[in-house]
Amino acid sequence: MSKRESIARYNLIIKKLRKTPSNFNEISEYLAFESDFQGYDFNVSKRTFQRDLEDIRSLYNIDIQYDYSKKVYQIADNDQPEVYERIMEAFDTFNALNINDRISDHIHFEKRKPHGTENLYGFLHAIKKKKQVNFIYCKYWDDKQTVRQVSPYALKEFRNRWYVLAMDKKDKQIKSFALDRLRDLVITNLDFETHMNFNVNEHYKHCFGIISPNAEQPEEVELSFEPFQGKYIKSLPLHETQEILIDDENELRIRLKLYITHDLVMELLSYGDSLKVIQPDNLAANLKSQFSRAASYYK
Repeated sequence: MSKRESIARYNLIIKKLRKTPSNFNEISEYLAFESDFQGYDFNVSKRTFQRDLEDIRSLYNIDIQYDYSKKVYQIADNDQPEVYERIMEAFDTFNALNINDRISDHIHFEKRKPHGTENLYGFLHAIKKKKQVNFIYCKYWDDKQTVRQVSPYALKEFRNRWYVLAMDKKDKQIKSFALDRLRDLVITNLDFETHMNFNVNEHYKHCFGIISPNAEQPEEVELSFEPFQGKYIKSLPLHETQEILIDDENELRIRLKLYITHDLVMELLSYGDSLKVIQPDNLAANLKSQFSRAASYYK
């Protein structure tokens, strides 16, 4: 049995139990079905299945337990469900792409530059060990390269790009650096102490995107979408603070609590005439001004 086949089986077991707790017979039937469907042999004995549970716990940090009262296996509660979702998503992609026949006629890839993920592990190591790092950085709006010495605090993803949040040694400010804009990462032996008041989740709790707060307090943002666009906003909320106020045949109106940042403004501009900003007034005026300027280009 190949390693790839074993990992694929682990993935199927997790998928099955994420949908519903199941007994061994139900899991076996599901694996038999997938064996026929995918052309692999995922069938296992109960003894091998028990070893699979240990491997899943070791590889994915997902604990599958047996409920003796209900006589089913189930995934134990975890405090980081988004991490496991991404692991499964990544493996689904790998499994779909790692096939023997040509894939160019069946899958259309987005044409883009690498996102700097080769440095993810290095930064994670430095964050965990609290080690300062050096790298060469080039801003999006400036071709000049600079050497940065920073204390990395956390990694953050936005729009399929990864950023490291770090204290810049030069001015002691917490900044975000895009991983695809840096190179020559060096992890030093110099230790650092995390800023006492910094918590990445609190720091971005009321932010849309990667830009740090530019005001003392977040504002209540009220937006009205046309019904059709509203369906997308309901299926993929703009932010975790999203609250539905009105949902009828005329509009979807939502309320969010956010800092007004450039990232937020750019997102709202992308909805064009399917969105109306109800409040705050300064945000509505900002969008109105930018749309007016854009319209003037076509006079």
